[in-house]
Amino acid sequence: MRMTDSPGEIGLDTRVLERAWGLLDEATASGRPMAAALGIARRGVALPPRFFGRQGCQPDATPVDADTLFLVASITKPVTATAVMRLVEQGLVGLDDPLAEHVPEFGRRGKGGVRLRHLLTHTSGLPDMLPENEDLRRQHAPLSTFIARICDLPLDFEPGTSIQYQSCGIAMLGELVHRVSGLPLPAFLRREVFDPLGMRDTCLGIPEGSDHPDAGRVARVRLPAAMEGTDWGWNSPYWHALGAPWGGMFTTVADMVRFGQCMLQGGEVDGVRLLSPATVAAMTRDQTWGMSEIPEALRRRQAWGLGWKLVPPREAGYFGDLLSPGSYGHGGATGTTMWVDPARELVCCLFTTEPLEQSGRLLGRCSTIIAAAVV
Repeated sequence: MRMTDSPGEIGLDTRVLERAWGLLDEATASGRPMAAALGIARRGVALPPRFFGRQGCQPDATPVDADTLFLVASITKPVTATAVMRLVEQGLVGLDDPLAEHVPEFGRRGKGGVRLRHLLTHTSGLPDMLPENEDLRRQHAPLSTFIARICDLPLDFEPGTSIQYQSCGIAMLGELVHRVSGLPLPAFLRREVFDPLGMRDTCLGIPEGSDHPDAGRVARVRLPAAMEGTDWGWNSPYWHALGAPWGGMFTTVADMVRFGQCMLQGGEVDGVRLLSPATVAAMTRDQTWGMSEIPEALRRRQAWGLGWKLVPPREAGYFGDLLSPGSYGHGGATGTTMWVDPARELVCCLFTTEPLEQSGRLLGRCSTIIAAAVV
């Protein structure tokens, strides 16, 4: 992607953008959040990313810069969905395949009717997290243990009859990729997504060991009370290495702006085609509206594409207040958001290290300002 130092060249008002930069400067100066990074592109041209604060809470912690990696939590989910859609395009799986056709043990306890489409739209009936999620993390359980336990779960409701955000379903999509491709999801994403798009600073999981070259690049997240003092929280070597398909990706705003631009341009960026226009269209349109058994009020409040959250008309939260109809994106519990506004040809990635419950308002205000900068 070409880069410009002039927001005006791509139809953005510098004076308006300065309000967002000022908000992030002020927030990181107060230590809430400790770190932030902002990437913006419009009409296929990116502005240089902006960086704020430090990678840790110590006064001498490394300043955030272009090399800083952020744990983006659930922004991982649409990337895992992209891996699944690569298999769909290759004719290796279909959206209406029951998952149990590819992962037979998943069919236990009445889950035979769960289809890939349900997992991609949070309509499978699976819970968000396993009931024993924290216990497994305390034990430093491998990903295979999480998968085995999900396969033993009953459903909370019949597939396609309600919407319930579910990290467990995204975990099973990662297992699907492994079973069908023969590659663990991190390796598949490296081969099929990150390397082709030139996302050199993006990985699903960082191997344990302080000598790993990426270990010192990660900005530390302020931990919620339940994770403080543990060896399994967001900053732990265990969590960094797990490579959770639902929330274990590390990346930079520059890399994710490229990913967003690829989606905006119908699956292609810089001459590299990752997905077909038909696939991108399917991923970014409302897939839950046609599920007639879901109550209409719920469908209006929480619309999903395939892996992507569609910007709701009200209570948009970390997406801000001004995105166009048809916009889509995702947020992460570690204080991150990314979104694509096709009507404005605008991509935005904003990462912080403050949990979303505390940083959501800041993310939303900045998103609003950036949308308002379009002239």
